[in-house]
Amino acid sequence: MTNIHPTAVVDPSAELGKGVEIGPLSVVGPGVTIGDGTVIESHAVIKGCTTIGRENRIFQFATIGEDTPDMKYKGEPTRLIIGDRNIFREGVTAHRGTIQDQGETRVGNDNLFMAYVHIGHDCVVGNHTIFVNNASISGHIHVGDWAFLSGYTLIHQFVHIGPYSFLGAGAYLNQDLPAYVMAAGHPAAPRTINKVGLERRGFSKAQIAAINRAYKTFYRRGLKQEEALIQLESQTEHSDVLKPFIDSIRDSQRGVIR
Repeated sequence: MTNIHPTAVVDPSAELGKGVEIGPLSVVGPGVTIGDGTVIESHAVIKGCTTIGRENRIFQFATIGEDTPDMKYKGEPTRLIIGDRNIFREGVTAHRGTIQDQGETRVGNDNLFMAYVHIGHDCVVGNHTIFVNNASISGHIHVGDWAFLSGYTLIHQFVHIGPYSFLGAGAYLNQDLPAYVMAAGHPAAPRTINKVGLERRGFSKAQIAAINRAYKTFYRRGLKQEEALIQLESQTEHSDVLKPFIDSIRDSQRGVIR
């Protein structure tokens, strides 16, 4: 059974799952689908075409599924697709995609977006990420699983952020951030590996040591990028855990921070 406050405005075409709650003065527009158990607090705006999964929580003054302000956007039908168990805190904004990309913005599962975070058009956010207050990602950005963006970080469009990476407070990232790497500064520069994050995610001491050696090979030995990658790809021990690091460098289109 849904629980809709009398002052909320819900379009008749919106599809609401079981146990959905919509708070006072919130607006749910046409083309919106909301999964079971999702809670929308007061004064939130959800616009279509947007699909929201199960057990999400959207706090007051968030705007989810709005048109992008990208100058190339001319009102074409695009989408925002959100997975399960995400938390969107106060004032978060998430825009739909554009036809210049795949036509949709995607957010995975179990993410935490703290107050005033912005998720730009055509972004792809993985699972278990944390965006601290006022972190902002512009258009076409990909964020890997378990990435951590500290407060007031700014990410340039088309940048890829690798899984298990960490950005320090106030960082400006204009090139790709490889998996496992901790970066900080304006512009962001690599500092070390995200050791604390890896420990919290259950990586073994041997795995963390292997990642640290790979980091030093790539960043500290003065090798050219291809030389470092050839060395890393030749290693057989812990090759599975090193693969995300190598792939995020090898597959980079913008180039990685060095």
